[in-house]
Amino acid sequence: MLTAGVDLAADTKKTALATIRWSAGRAVVEQVVLGASDELIVEAAASADLTGIDCAFGWPDDFVEFVRRHAAGERVDLTRDRGMDWRRRLAYRETDRDILRRTGRSPLSVATDRLGLTAMHCAALLDAIADRIGPVARSGSGRVAEVYPGAALRVWGLSRPNYKVDAAVRGEAVARLLQVAPWLELGPTEHDMVRSDDAFDAVIAALIARAHAVGGTHPVPPELREQADREGWIALPSAALETLVGPAAARAE
Repeated sequence: MLTAGVDLAADTKKTALATIRWSAGRAVVEQVVLGASDELIVEAAASADLTGIDCAFGWPDDFVEFVRRHAAGERVDLTRDRGMDWRRRLAYRETDRDILRRTGRSPLSVATDRLGLTAMHCAALLDAIADRIGPVARSGSGRVAEVYPGAALRVWGLSRPNYKVDAAVRGEAVARLLQVAPWLELGPTEHDMVRSDDAFDAVIAALIARAHAVGGTHPVPPELREQADREGWIALPSAALETLVGPAAARAE
């Protein structure tokens, strides 16, 4: 099995791509590319069994409806709630609220934070991937899934404050990752992960992609499937890191 991970940014120069080759009891990080172009990501997604992309795949339904009504000159609908409750409902997707419940950490709002610029990039990238491999399900039911490395690191007990801004902290996180996952072979990409938070997150995204591919992530609740196909759904690991190479994973391949 081959999995790919993408730490997507609004600009190509801050986008990173990683690929991991999986075989019996081991995983080898084959490449980490900094400044990965959309064309390179599309090629990787076409080759990979599953690709995890660190970016929101869509916008909250309530936010989309609010913008539609506002553009049409209609009044703001405050019949359900108002104030901060109303603004929070528009700002976050159902998957964001699910992540907060499970991990205590809320993803950035795609509607109100700078993540929106990256999500615009992601929407075009998903179209380009779909041109190669067929329709991309935003709910993650196909060969591409939305991932959130920060939340996965919490689940796997690898979270380190400030790892995105401090290379020394990233070095500690990489060392801990190799302790917990001795079957993971980083090779020269270890240096990239310490040097760049983008590279680090891309490798974690590829690990999450493996978890999702072998059924090791929380499923979309049945009542939210249609909404997840519009808004996107974050594939959050549901088991320990070692299960990625365990017997259950081998059976799921």
